[in-house]
Amino acid sequence: MAAIPLAPPAAPPARGASALPWTAGPAVAFALVQLAVVVPGSSLGWDEIVYVSQVQPGTPAAFFSAPRARGISYLAAPVAALTTSTTALRVWLALLSSGALFVALRVWRRLLPPPVLGCAGLLFAGLWVTSYYGPRAMPNLWCALGALAAAGWLLRAERPGRGGRAVAVCAGAAVAFVTVMRPVDGVWLALPLTGAALLTAGLRRPLLWAAPSVGVLAGAVPWVVEAYTSYGGLAARLARASEIQGGIGAHFAVDDHARSLVGVTLCRPCDAAWTHPWTAAWWLVLPLLVVAGTVAARRAGRGRTAAVAAAVGVCLALPYLFTVDYAAPRFLLSAYALLAVPVAEGVAAAFGVVRARARTAGRRRAAYGVLAGVIVLHAAVQAAVLLRVSERSRDRHRELAAAAAALHRLDVRRPCVLSGDEAIPLAYYTGCASRQVGGHDGSTTADRLASLGRRMPVAVITAAGAARAPEYARAWPAYELPGGYTARVAPRG
Repeated sequence: MAAIPLAPPAAPPARGASALPWTAGPAVAFALVQLAVVVPGSSLGWDEIVYVSQVQPGTPAAFFSAPRARGISYLAAPVAALTTSTTALRVWLALLSSGALFVALRVWRRLLPPPVLGCAGLLFAGLWVTSYYGPRAMPNLWCALGALAAAGWLLRAERPGRGGRAVAVCAGAAVAFVTVMRPVDGVWLALPLTGAALLTAGLRRPLLWAAPSVGVLAGAVPWVVEAYTSYGGLAARLARASEIQGGIGAHFAVDDHARSLVGVTLCRPCDAAWTHPWTAAWWLVLPLLVVAGTVAARRAGRGRTAAVAAAVGVCLALPYLFTVDYAAPRFLLSAYALLAVPVAEGVAAAFGVVRARARTAGRRRAAYGVLAGVIVLHAAVQAAVLLRVSERSRDRHRELAAAAAALHRLDVRRPCVLSGDEAIPLAYYTGCASRQVGGHDGSTTADRLASLGRRMPVAVITAAGAARAPEYARAWPAYELPGGYTARVAPRG
């Protein structure tokens, strides 16, 4: 395969202190927003409880379904192993994610001018979904930061100079990190990175184009081993994972993702009214911004860098837009992290055009004001959504705490078992184990649950508006809980 010659960068590499403020600034702002808005009083979500309960001593581990990977549990473990405090875990993850953003941006300091680099960091960190998931025990943001670092290292490894092999190894390690977090994301990341390396160097530099694939294989080892030890083999785990996710295939979820940007953290099914379409305005024009930014970067001599970032971002978005039949804003975080690079190139070019073509100071100020106004309006929309979803998390925390207190008053205390609607979050707050007799988390039978109820507190939870309680629990005494829940407690003895 013929190699494509690389054009030298138009701007000198950003080194040392010159790039430090532009990489540290977005990371510091990211940390402050998380600590001030997202962390205080927030609840642990359903998925977070599954991941955290795996590494928290004294907390019964929730059922770990086939699609999940344990990468985020490893990141949460240093604090979760020491305390059950949600605030402590949130602070740890907020600081850790902010530090990881700083590191990922520093990878790009030899590829982009400092202002473009800082703009890309602020654009990504300024999205409500980025700030919301920064302190949460969910893998998607970590996949985004790993993907951003992997692409940057691969682009640096392509360039002539010392340390190319070490940088290529770093790219492979970043792909492995993403794969540990979410194996499918690792595969979709490795594909465009391998293609980009082959287009540049052909087969002459095997370490460069093999690093992403080796990274996927290394990162997938824990997930594959667990498939054989706990799920009946790799094929069985993949089939079960596809079933739980609604069947991986040809699905059009573009509109669902646009709807979810209003602040819906999981749009499944996504059939609610689209009440605030303006929250997705930036998302609908994102393809145009990426194209314009890539063209501007090409004129500045950085076309390949922007093109690779855009291609990787698009590849990371494709499976969630066209193969999964539901949406969650966090699914596209990896795409947003990469697409922020060409968009930042476009923003920098727009300010450059104003500076070069505005004939008078008054026109220059007016044009700058328009550009700044658009950016401020975008930031205001993101802040409004972030405040809304963060307050909803605090409401959820108060609701679950009140329901857990009511269950304690019914003498449902550890050791105990909860089943039914919202069993995983209510069990975590109550200190119980969660067991389901069917569905995605099926881990017991009705007979076993009834048998447990004769030895320890067992309750079946039904939510407001839910169908009738399961047949085996209909005769159990029923009690109303805060939040619209009903608990049917098994009679003991």
